[in-house]
Formats: sequence, C-alpha cells, structure tokens
Amino acid sequence: MTIVIVIASVLISLAIGIPIGMAYRKKIAESKIQGAENEAKRLVDLAKIEAENLKKEEIFKAKEEIIASRKELDQEIKERRGEVQKQEARLIQKEENLEKRADNFEKKERELEKEAQDLERQKEELEKLYDQEIVELQKIAALSKEEAKQRLLSEMEKELVSEKAALIREQEQKAKETVNKEAKEMLSYAIQKCAADHSQETTVSIVALPNDEMKGRIIGREGRNIKALETLTGIDLIIDDTPEAVVLSGFDPLRREVAKIALEKLIDDGRIHPAKIEEMVEKAKEEVENTIKEEGERAVLETGVIGLHPDIVKLIGKLKYRTSYGQNVLNHSIEVSNLARIMADELGLDTKLARRAGLLHDLGKALDHDMEGTHVEIGVEILKKFKENPLVINAVEAHHGDVEPQTLEAVLVQAADAISASRPGARRETLEAYIKRLQNLEEIADSFEGVEKSFAIQAGREIRIVVKPEKISDDQMTILARDVAKRVEAEMDYPGQIKVNVIRETRVVDYAK
Repeated sequence: MTIVIVIASVLISLAIGIPIGMAYRKKIAESKIQGAENEAKRLVDLAKIEAENLKKEEIFKAKEEIIASRKELDQEIKERRGEVQKQEARLIQKEENLEKRADNFEKKERELEKEAQDLERQKEELEKLYDQEIVELQKIAALSKEEAKQRLLSEMEKELVSEKAALIREQEQKAKETVNKEAKEMLSYAIQKCAADHSQETTVSIVALPNDEMKGRIIGREGRNIKALETLTGIDLIIDDTPEAVVLSGFDPLRREVAKIALEKLIDDGRIHPAKIEEMVEKAKEEVENTIKEEGERAVLETGVIGLHPDIVKLIGKLKYRTSYGQNVLNHSIEVSNLARIMADELGLDTKLARRAGLLHDLGKALDHDMEGTHVEIGVEILKKFKENPLVINAVEAHHGDVEPQTLEAVLVQAADAISASRPGARRETLEAYIKRLQNLEEIADSFEGVEKSFAIQAGREIRIVVKPEKISDDQMTILARDVAKRVEAEMDYPGQIKVNVIRETRVVDYAK
C-alpha cells in the first residue's frame, strides 16, 4: 500500500512538475530569444553606424583623390598648352622663313629667266657668227662643208684602221701565245697517244695462183666457171698476162672479200665447177660474217665501249669492209673514238660519252650502200631505233655540221674526225675535187678589193695573196688576211688548216744619168 502511494505521489509530482518545467523553460527560451534579438538589433545598429562612417571616409578619400587628379590634370594641360604654344611659335617662324625663301626663289626665277633670254640671244648671235665662219672657212679652204666632213671622216677612218689593225695583231698574238699553244699541245698529245698506220684501200684484190694452168680451170669450159663466180659474188675477175695471179675488181670491199676467200678455197680444193663454186661462195660468206662479228667485238673491246646492242656491234664490224676516200672506216672510227677520249680526258669532260660517240659517228656507212640517205641520217636512224643515248645521237648527227652540237664532247668528235681524216696518207682526193678546191680558194682571195693576184700552193694548205700597194696599206693587210680567212672558213670544206699569206711590195725605180 505504501509503495502504491509512493508511486502515485511520484506520478502526481511528475504530472504537476512537467508542465511547470515546460512553462519555465519556455520563459527562459523566450527571454534568450528576446536577448538575442536585442543583441542583433544592437549589432545591426552598430554596423549601420560603422558603414556610414566608412562611407563618409571613402567619399572623403575619393574627393581627395579627385582633387589631386584634377590638380595633376590641370598641371599637364598647362604644360601641354605651353608646348603647343611653343610649336605654334616655331611653325609661325617656319612659315615666315618659307615665305622669305619663296620670295627669294621668285626673285631667282626672274633672274634665271632673264639669264636664259640673254643666253638665247647670245646663242643666236653665235650661230650667226658660226655660219659666217663656215662661209669664210669654205672660201679659204675651197671646200664645202660636206667635202670637209668627208675628208675628216676619211682621215679618221685611216687612223681607226691603223688602230684596229694594231689591236687585231695584239689580240691575235696573245691568242696564239695561249690558246693556240695549248690546243696544239693537247692535239699533238692526243695524236701521239693514238698513233695509227694508214694504208689506202684500193678497188682491186690479187689472188696468187700456184701455176698458170690454174687460170684455165678458173675460166672453165666456155667460161662457165668464171661467169658463175662473177654472178654469185658481183665481182669482176681479170685474168690477163700477169703470171700466176688473178685480179678481183669491184667497188664493194665486202663482195670482193667474199670472192677472194671463195677463189682461194677453190684453188686449195682443186675442184672448180659451178656447183663447187656456189658451195665455196656460201662458205666464204659465212666466214666473212664471222669475221664481221669478231671485228666488231674487237673494236668495242679496243675502245672500251660497253653496253652496245649486238646488232650495232655487228654493224661496227661491217665497217671493216667499207672505205671512205680510200680510208678504212672501221680503223677510222676506232681512231676517232680514241682521239675523242684522250681530248675529253685532257679537258676533264665525259670520256665515256666521247669514246662512244666517236666509235658510232660513221655507223651509217655500214648501210649507206643498201639504204637511201646520207650516212649521218642512216646512222641517226639506227641509233634511235636501238634507243641510244640522245647525247650520242646528237654528236653523230653534228659531226658534219648538219645540226648544232649540244655538248663539248660532240665538238671533240668533230675535231677527232678531222684529225683522223687529215693525217698524211689517210685519205686520197680525186683530182677533180682537188683542183676545184684550189680554184675556189683562189676565187675567194681574188674577190677582195685591192688583190692583184693569188696563188694556192702547198696542195691547197696555203694561199699567197699579192696586193696592190697603192690600194692596200700595211695596216689594211692584217684586216684583209683576217677577212679572207673568215671567208674561207665559212665557204669551204677542207682538212686541217689553210695559211693565208698576204704580200705587199713597193718598188721605187730611178735612173742615174
């Protein structure tokens, strides 16, 4: 019972105390809130006061800064105004100076105009005096103005001719001392390194016979053997009174070689009749074909040219049986190749290009008997067909001057060709061509004014010109010799060089009585 009362008391106390506590706590909270609000209001008021003070301070500072900036600006404006005033003063001074100078210029212009008028007047007076002087001089000299001018020009021309001749002699002397010497040394060096024996080809071959009885066997019954041999080879057999020899005559060395080999085989075999002749001619042709191939390979090996098409090598070998003015074309081509290579090496040029072009330059002569066109055109066509180097083709096409050479190596091929052709004994000229060349040489010399007579001597390697002394002076001789040489170079084709020798002789004759 007591416990129940205690619990009941506690519960009653709690029931009464909780509301009271809650009410008390509420009052405390309300008082705290009120205090916080008052404090916040007080802080806000303080902040407003501080902000107002700060605002006033900032406004004061800004006003001070504005006043200071205004002072600085006023000072700068004052300084700039001073500078502007100074510049205005300078400009005013310059303007005054320019006005003064303009006045001076106008004054000088008036003075110059006056001087120009005076000069014009003086010029007119001088022209009048000049005309009067000319008239007086013409009266004194008994010459008109044009005659005096012509005389003066004539005298000046004489002086110029003398000076020109002296300059030409001086320059020629210098050139001869340097270029000619070096060129001769290089050419002589090339020729010495490429020495070659020359023997002119003829149009006949001789086959030795063991006895004269063999002539009858070669002729055969009613001449059938000799006819068969001539028909198959295209070569004429001359069986005359020459003991133990038969002469083969023909202009084609290839056919003549086939006939010679076939006849030698027939003589060795002893059986001579048409069937055997045909068999031996075929064997001779095969032998010549093998010789052509071997000669082409030998030429390529000797000159050091590589990479040629086999057909071109065969054509090169065929040149062994071709001649030009009696000179063997294969030997000539090998020599030109070697000469061009040596000169190219001396000049620091492309030796491979030079030797290749030199070997191929007369390739067309292997076919010019069978095809239409010059050997140059045929050679160029063949080389283009086998896609040869364009520079080599140009050198081949230019070696007779048909086109302009594109390289120095092409020029060397021209020089090497001329050297090989002009070696003593290398070629033979027909009498008609030789006489015509001498006549052309003399005609060129005789065509110049003041030439009395000309003589082509030394087999056309020198032309001696006798001039009229009253028309050609010593100085004019130099110019005449040069003009004749230039004309000969332009109009004539000749091996080597031609010396132009001008002779002027003045004789004075008197008699003692």
